[in-house]
Amino acid sequence: MTDTSGAAHPIGRRTVLIATGATAATLAVGAAAPEAPTTDTANAGDSAPVAAAAVCTLTKEMTEGPYYLDGALVRADITESKPGVPLKLALTVVDDDTCAPLSGALVEIWHCDALGEYSGFVGNNGHSEPDDGSFLRGGVLTNSSGVANLTTIYPGWYRGRCIHIHLKVHTGVTLTSDGSFTGGRELHTGQLFFDETITTAVARISPYSTNTVTRTTLAQDSIYDDGGAASGLLTLTALGSTAASGYTGTLTVGVETS
Repeated sequence: MTDTSGAAHPIGRRTVLIATGATAATLAVGAAAPEAPTTDTANAGDSAPVAAAAVCTLTKEMTEGPYYLDGALVRADITESKPGVPLKLALTVVDDDTCAPLSGALVEIWHCDALGEYSGFVGNNGHSEPDDGSFLRGGVLTNSSGVANLTTIYPGWYRGRCIHIHLKVHTGVTLTSDGSFTGGRELHTGQLFFDETITTAVARISPYSTNTVTRTTLAQDSIYDDGGAASGLLTLTALGSTAASGYTGTLTVGVETS
């Protein structure tokens, strides 16, 4: 059940910017250190905005994988009562040219459950469980600050891949009466990754601990390239004093809009 659909879903030429942080100011990755402030304010109005002056780190898109399904529901909570460690995602979408937040973009995610099973494909990781074809799938529109807030669980794992979440960013979609969406333009396809130390702690918790499939680490994964935030590595913040309390995962995703 290795995620090896690269040939079936070629990675496009489009590049995207991915950087950690909650604001566009954090996108000044690789920018020269700012000059020390001076008392000369006469020309202060000529200074370039921080976002415009940022030097952004660009990275290629990542494979969609074999488990994508059309017709995902537009909803903020995609758990559908699936057991697992709580995960609250705050994903900020920005324009890679201007670093300005992109509002009204649909951020869609999908991932496997604690036992490594994807809805619509249950059984591929060796477990028998109910399959409604929609659990742990969905998306939400970004707000005026470009932020998409989604509630899910920490993903499990399946043979041949490290723990990850799939991601798409669409613009111009039309919401449908059945709670889904149609049309629009797909700007980005990528994957989100998790710190190995935190994953190790989560893997000890039930039901993750009952998954007997050998877990592939970040270093062993065929997709993740050890590029940190530039390759989709989330910044994880604990929601409580133990791993079971869950985490908030943040990332800023810059997309090419033109």
